[in-house]
This record gives sequence, C-alpha cells and structure tokens, in this order.
Amino acid sequence: MSDPAYSVTNRPGAAEPVPAVVSLHVYGVSGFGVARAVANMGLHRGRTRRIPGATFTKFLGTGAARTFTSRDADPGHWAVLTCWSGEDGPGRFEESQVHESWSRIADESARFLMRPLVSRGSWSGREPFGDPVPRRWDGPVAAVTRARIKTSQWRAFWSAVPPVSTDLREVEGLRFALGIGEAPVGLQGTVSIWDSHSQLTEFAHRRAPHVEVMRRTGERQWYAEELFARFALIDVSGTYEGREI
Repeated sequence: MSDPAYSVTNRPGAAEPVPAVVSLHVYGVSGFGVARAVANMGLHRGRTRRIPGATFTKFLGTGAARTFTSRDADPGHWAVLTCWSGEDGPGRFEESQVHESWSRIADESARFLMRPLVSRGSWSGREPFGDPVPRRWDGPVAAVTRARIKTSQWRAFWSAVPPVSTDLREVEGLRFALGIGEAPVGLQGTVSIWDSHSQLTEFAHRRAPHVEVMRRTGERQWYAEELFARFALIDVSGTYEGREI
C-alpha cells in the first residue's frame, strides 16, 4: 500500500513545512519489557530528535480511547510518532539505536507511514504537519487528534467521551483505533485508520454523538490547545494485539 509519486506541498506563508512522511511505530511489550519501555520513554526522546531529518517527535503512551482517563492506559503498548523532512526518515529511524532498543523488548510491532492531507491546530505550540495544499486521495486515510484539556474542564470532557467512543466502534470503514497521550490525563489524543475519506467524514461530521461533542466543545471551550490532522495512509505493516494490521 504505497504511492511513491504522491507528494504534498505547503500553502503559501505556512509556518512550518509539510513533512515528506510521518511515521508512527507502535511497540507491544509484556513482563519485564514494561519497565524497560517506561525507561525508554525518558531515554530516547533526545536521541530521536537528533536523527537526521526528524523535525518533530513524540513518545506516547497508548490506551483504549474509551474514557480518556487513566483507566484506559495500556502499559503493554507504546508509540513513537515522528515527522520527517525526507522519504528516507523512517528507514533512518529503523536503523537507529532507538528502534533497536524498542525491538529488543517488543513482542510485536506495527508501523504506519502517512502523508498529511489536512492539519488544523497546534501540538506543544507547533504546527508539526504544516498546512498542506488540498489534493485528492482515493486510498485509506488516517486521522490524528490531540488536545490539551483545561484542568477546570476535565470532568465535563470525560462525561462527554463514552457515547462517542461507543459509536466509533460501530462505524463502517474503521480499521483501527488507538488512544494516545503524553500523560495519563489532560493530554489526550487518538489515531484512527479508515477505508476512505467519506467514511471518516461520516463519523466526524454526521454521526450524532460526535456532532454533539463538537457543539459542546464550542460552548464549553474544553481545550487549551487542540489539533486535528488527516493523512493519506501510504503503508502499514506489522501486528497489534496479535492481529495483522
């Protein structure tokens, strides 16, 4: 599932360049590997940023994306998301000591390669996916959301999440969904993989639970920072929870 001819460009005046490719590596661990994974989260951030071509990187815990509380946390899966200025970036990462260290403790792993189609908002004060010029893409798509929730709004946000999470898993066209976060609470996000643009759009803009949450988001101003990005999924490989992606 790849299209080497596909490329993206920035809108004029965009603050940050559109990455040539964005990689998401997800590692599954068990037993003593969990403690090693926690250590890797602290040890490897700087090393990944120093890999040539890395423009933005986040080490992420994962979860079920059902309540967006610490109850969702999955200590058995960890993720590394990185933006690359060149097509060879993911290969450089997989030749690095960082990936080697994760691979030694992983029981399984999955890799997603993506190119930005739409990105709105910011992540840690940055616009890591740039501002792509819109273009047609007829293949499968990925969506990444991320929000920093205001402390005063945690309770209201959490009460609104379960209906959306339940509905998400009933939508036709959803291949994969994963909760992601830089912390157990307050910094929350999702990665989802869809068969097509239209099916993602159906969930995001027409399904009643999600439409209601978007309405309440505007009213309550839950987020101190938020980002939504949509990607062309150009390659996926590996397993998650023992199943091929």
